[in-house]
Amino acid sequence: MTIDNKLKILFGTTSLLLLFTVIIKLNYVPGGMILSGLFLGGMLLVGILMGCLVLASILKLIFKFTSFLTLFAIITTISLLIFRYQLYSPTLKIIVPNNYVGEINLVRSNVEENILVVDSNGVGYLNEWTFKKTYTKPIVERVNGKRLDAELVWYNPSAFWARVKSCCFHGRNIESLSFKILSENSLVGEDYEAKVLTELVNEKLVIFSSPY
Repeated sequence: MTIDNKLKILFGTTSLLLLFTVIIKLNYVPGGMILSGLFLGGMLLVGILMGCLVLASILKLIFKFTSFLTLFAIITTISLLIFRYQLYSPTLKIIVPNNYVGEINLVRSNVEENILVVDSNGVGYLNEWTFKKTYTKPIVERVNGKRLDAELVWYNPSAFWARVKSCCFHGRNIESLSFKILSENSLVGEDYEAKVLTELVNEKLVIFSSPY
């Protein structure tokens, strides 16, 4: 078996496995407006594959002794690895006080390690990387170890987290990822008093953003 065939099999198999995992991952990506994350991500995925076809065609003119399929498989593998990384979201484990109900806010902050044991006001802190990458539903438990799954309220049918900007602290915004915890046997539409984060956060930890 030639080196070209070995590369074709290796990268062809890898790219197919990556494509499969990416399609599965897109089922959990938040959508936009009325379009699901799978639809929007699928459109982007088609664009990536078309781009790989074009790039492989160009590289074939340079690497004349390498088959088109081998080049396409290599380029697709690299592209899907990058795309898969962009889709990555950590699954956070959040600890809340016993009997706490209402809004949880994880604030964009300058901490190195995420502070996921929220305080009595439902406030925790995320580092910059985690704040930007997180979209998957977290694991939420009370201090006593009771896991809260049925009590968690999604922001909308396709996105768990709400991205909130709270105004204003000296003319700057506080950004947070937010969701709600219902009391047992309560209605999903039950409302809770909105929190004024400017009065609750540790300002030394917060990364403030411009209101514009």
